[in-house]
Amino acid sequence: MRWLMWFAIGFTAACAAGVYLLSGWWLLLTAASCGVMWVVLLFFRTPLAKRLAYIVLGCFISFLWLWCFDRVYLQPVRQLDGQTQALQIRVTDYSRPVASGIAAEGKAEIAGKTYCVQFYNKEVTALSPGDAVEGSYVLRYTGGGSKDPTYHRGNGVFLLCYPMESSSIFYQAFSSPNSFPVIWRQKILSFLDNLFPQDTAPFAKALLLGETDDLSFDARWSLKTSGVYHIVAVSGLHVSILFALVGALCLRHRVLTTLIGLPVLFLFAAVAGFSPSVVRACIMQGLVILALLADKEYDPPTALATAVLIMLAANPLMITSISFQLSVGCMLGILLFSQRIHDYLLKNTRLGPAKGKSLCARLIRWVVGSVSVTLSAMSLTVPLCAIWFGTVSLIGIATNLLVLWIISIIFYGIMAACLLGLAWLPLGMLIGWVLSWPIRMILWVTDMISRIPVAAVYTSSVYIVVWIVFCYIMVIAFIKMKKKQPIVLLCCILAGLIGAVACSWIEPRLDNYRITAVDVGQGQCLILQKDGKHYVVDCGGDSGETAANRAIGILHSQGVFRLDGLIVTHYDDDHAGGVSQLLSKVPADTVYMPVFTGESSLRDEISCAYEDRICWVKHDMVLEDTPITIYPSADTSDDNESSLCVLFQSEDCDILITGDRSNDGELALMAHTDLPDLEILIAGHHGSDDSTSWELLNKTRPELVIISVGKDNAYGHPNWETLERLKLFGCGIYRTDLEGTIIFRG
Repeated sequence: MRWLMWFAIGFTAACAAGVYLLSGWWLLLTAASCGVMWVVLLFFRTPLAKRLAYIVLGCFISFLWLWCFDRVYLQPVRQLDGQTQALQIRVTDYSRPVASGIAAEGKAEIAGKTYCVQFYNKEVTALSPGDAVEGSYVLRYTGGGSKDPTYHRGNGVFLLCYPMESSSIFYQAFSSPNSFPVIWRQKILSFLDNLFPQDTAPFAKALLLGETDDLSFDARWSLKTSGVYHIVAVSGLHVSILFALVGALCLRHRVLTTLIGLPVLFLFAAVAGFSPSVVRACIMQGLVILALLADKEYDPPTALATAVLIMLAANPLMITSISFQLSVGCMLGILLFSQRIHDYLLKNTRLGPAKGKSLCARLIRWVVGSVSVTLSAMSLTVPLCAIWFGTVSLIGIATNLLVLWIISIIFYGIMAACLLGLAWLPLGMLIGWVLSWPIRMILWVTDMISRIPVAAVYTSSVYIVVWIVFCYIMVIAFIKMKKKQPIVLLCCILAGLIGAVACSWIEPRLDNYRITAVDVGQGQCLILQKDGKHYVVDCGGDSGETAANRAIGILHSQGVFRLDGLIVTHYDDDHAGGVSQLLSKVPADTVYMPVFTGESSLRDEISCAYEDRICWVKHDMVLEDTPITIYPSADTSDDNESSLCVLFQSEDCDILITGDRSNDGELALMAHTDLPDLEILIAGHHGSDDSTSWELLNKTRPELVIISVGKDNAYGHPNWETLERLKLFGCGIYRTDLEGTIIFRG
């Protein structure tokens, strides 16, 4: 069956090329070329030619399938991109709150086909599976190239629906068995809230079902930085633990294991939301069960190939999902390298003899096994984490050794608490209380490890990127060497790391000034640096947590672990939604905030948490020993108009930030103070048509304009009229939705 593996390699490679590089008729043309090549290879009888024939056949079928999928299924919704259409959407999952109201997933019939969509409603009424919503929506197609920031297409969601007006909601308008797993999932999550204390229930829900929304930012940050976030992302680890329990309960009886194991795997995948990682793991585990039933040898590479083929055949765009990529990459790395690393470490261990039943020998074997699995899994997932998340944990191996051994115990304990809690709630609560102590231990250990200054490195620094590439080159050279010198390899990697970190920390301090417009999607986060002083203006975006993560990554990569100040222009989520998270990891000496007389939960949250560091800006402020002037607004009743304005001045560079002030707010600023000619202007309100006025441009004559804006945002930012005004004034235009994070320095 190894032919299936070669076929899957071709199918997957062509799928990636078709999704990221090719489109339209190029898919059909490439498929035809592969078909011709396959026919030619059939005339050769060598083993290499046979393998190539299977690979090329996989490419041929993949390109052909992609073309059909695109023409038949995707083209109708792609043509609706940017259009407004009335839809009736059947809700398939529970809604969740967002900045503009609520968001939920559902199904809608479009052009005679049923599509999964994600829609937003301005009403904050919670929705449940079985509800139906009617309304007019602006449609956004989520498919396309790798720069699409939504990632929905990997999960089969191809349309985002933004409301044009109030929608009608019909509660429980339909009932479908497909909703039952989602409903059960919600009931289990609610039940876990009853079984576990408040501080450990979020971890229990994340470990059992991958529900990480309730985990605090600090917990998520610690798990990611310490390199063990995978324990709360349902994947092969959880499925293998579950299957071990099923096998033990079935006494390893093949027929009984099949009859019980396959339904349990399907149900677990359904309740976990059919995420790519759990689907891959369940398919492979299902093949293990079938191999045992048929008394056949289980071949892991063939099983992985089968899982990949099934998943990509169902949705070729799943290859864009980071969950899919990490799951397959992790498994592939383990299959390719785990045994080799294990044998090498066991053979060359200097810890003592690894054979026998002594405690020392068992401990050595356990350490070697854990290290080999972790290293092999990291071999292919590190580049993916660097690309997608911009961070690489350096201490993940040690953290895995410290906490991974107890995860299976906690997992079994959570299931036992649920089952026994159904029979008698106090018993389940008792088990939850007992399990809370090892959970707290894990959270404490990961928190302590994440506090180490270089526990993780960030690819926002080009030096770290070069170091990662250098590490792979060194490892390849080490593998090729006849006489292997592991100490030399480790010394080279360590020396390279020290050099990369030193350059990352020193290089920004050599600049006269530096301004960084962080790509936070539809929002704003600016970092101002001069003479060893570090200030952040705003931190918010599509997700406050994402904005904070990116800002923290940039600051930590430069060795900045404390800010001289953080300036909040106003209290919209896209400007201040990530302030609390940022300050939790990079504290600021002073937090400058505007006076706003309206209601604002974000203002109250920040002011309560950092009361001793708050400075309410009520008059013009020139910050001590810095070239920053802050201008408050006379209008404190409107959130946007109350925006603080920030003027950053260096010897040869003047930069103005106006927050979300409108034309009137800009006129008020110009009437209040004499603005200089600008080298850089941060476009007001993300380039909307009522900001960055003709008068402001005429007064300040900026050479460059930075627009902090999210790709394909629902607001249509930046407005075409604003772009035309900027062109008329000869301004150079830089946009975070096109260029990503933008850095200017002098």
